Amino acid sequence: MKAPLLLRIGLALIAAVVFSQCASTPQSRIANNPQLFSQLSSKDRQMVASGVIREGMSRDAVFLAWGRPDSVTVGTNRGRETESWTYVGQRPVRTVTMSMGWGFGGFGYGGWGPYGYGGYPYWGGGPSVTYIPYTAGVVEFSHGRVTRWSATAR
Repeated sequence: MKAPLLLRIGLALIAAVVFSQCASTPQSRIANNPQLFSQLSSKDRQMVASGVIREGMSRDAVFLAWGRPDSVTVGTNRGRETESWTYVGQRPVRTVTMSMGWGFGGFGYGGWGPYGYGGYPYWGGGPSVTYIPYTAGVVEFSHGRVTRWSATAR
């Protein structure tokens, strides 16, 4: 009985370490890119450490504050080249499902096994969660500086 419990605890610890490595925070990006962080003004360093951006910030500052964008688009606005970074989030949508039907099992449980033939009724369902993507934020740059940004309320 102790082995399965220890195994579960070990697997939970491994999963926690793996998932913690996947999470990107301003602090982890700053730690991984100290040279970029040191080049920012003191005001921008404070904002980046809090995950906040402002108009006039550089691309590097936005990267440190918000991370890598999910998509980058380029274009022009009034004859000036622009670049837009889009960040995508995911919202959970909870649903409850019910299903019924007629199935064909095997091995003597109403299926085609050695002890019988035919199908058996089944029913099932329950709560489930689906994650729906949404645009969490957009940052527009011109000449390498933020000219406009928007984000969903948190």
